[in-house]
Amino acid sequence: MNIKVYVVDDSAVVRQTLMHLIKDDAAIELVGSAPNPLIAGLAIRKNRPDVLLLDIEMPGMDGLTFLRQIMEEAPIPTVICSTLTTDGSRMALDALAAGAVAVVAKPRLGLKQFLEESRRELLQTLKTAARSRPR
Repeated sequence: MNIKVYVVDDSAVVRQTLMHLIKDDAAIELVGSAPNPLIAGLAIRKNRPDVLLLDIEMPGMDGLTFLRQIMEEAPIPTVICSTLTTDGSRMALDALAAGAVAVVAKPRLGLKQFLEESRRELLQTLKTAARSRPR
């Protein structure tokens, strides 16, 4: 059974790179992506993914606000992937407190290269997140 992942990130480069990385893993299926939570909210309510990969800084609504809404309505294991969530940062701790099951810090520069180099770790994080049961 494939792990269904939905990506919410305002960067088209990030969405495209993640789609490329995920498509090569037989255990993970990218079921959709959106540039912001307002668009993503409708899509994930109709076709619930197993894991949500979520950025924080986005237009319309920030990722933490969206995460809190998701956790109140119908929790989905969520991995935060953001430039704001470096190890031990306040934002990383806030994301975990809001219900994220994992936090991946992405760099401000060299993002595409970072994602490609971190492929194995990121895919394993998504698989681990799919087994979690957020409250």
